[in-house]
Amino acid sequence: MKALVAWSSGKDSAFALAGVRAAGKVDVVGLLTTVTEDYGRVSMHGVREEILELQARAAGLPLRRVRIPAGCVNGEYERRMGEAVAVARGDGITGVVFGDIFLEDVRAYRERMLAGTGIAPVFPLWGRDTSRLAREMLNGGLEATVVCVDPGRLPDSFAGRAFDGALLEALPPLVDPCCENGEFHTCVTAGPMFASPIRVVAGEVVRREGFVFADLVPRDAAALAALR
Repeated sequence: MKALVAWSSGKDSAFALAGVRAAGKVDVVGLLTTVTEDYGRVSMHGVREEILELQARAAGLPLRRVRIPAGCVNGEYERRMGEAVAVARGDGITGVVFGDIFLEDVRAYRERMLAGTGIAPVFPLWGRDTSRLAREMLNGGLEATVVCVDPGRLPDSFAGRAFDGALLEALPPLVDPCCENGEFHTCVTAGPMFASPIRVVAGEVVRREGFVFADLVPRDAAALAALR
């Protein structure tokens, strides 16, 4: 199966990529990412496109962007994503890998949106225990930073923290260790899915549209220059 990875820039999609590569049954040929065109950032995560491009380079994969407007309504999102799926199918791609773990409604939505397209959804992390999975990510060398926090579920102070053992120990009891319920989102900078780490520095922390975002800025000027 030739497949894309639905790439959020975060730990679950990154670990899904590492998993399918290790299993050897899926030929991953690219990353598919939704970018909010008004901001030039990964949708929901708020990660700069420059970092997204560095991630794609570190993964050794071409990047396919689906650009959507800020405040995008579902119908417009589905139209633009549908166009991207049609292009992918025309390129001989027959699968999309997702990092979802246990939300049945999210999985059902993805399956419904891909039904009849000739492209099948793949869920390599599905059904995993999220406490064990989070530890497995860290033990496998994954490094990530919390870049978005839902302040209704987690204190603002978690924005900008490293996703590590100390963070897992500090999470409130009702917060999922893999943030499967949207409590927080991450940006991956190192791990088995990358040929080399991505160097970043912390930027400002802002509250926008009901969420708290911690900006990350690429530190490697030479790597950025090579993208241009």
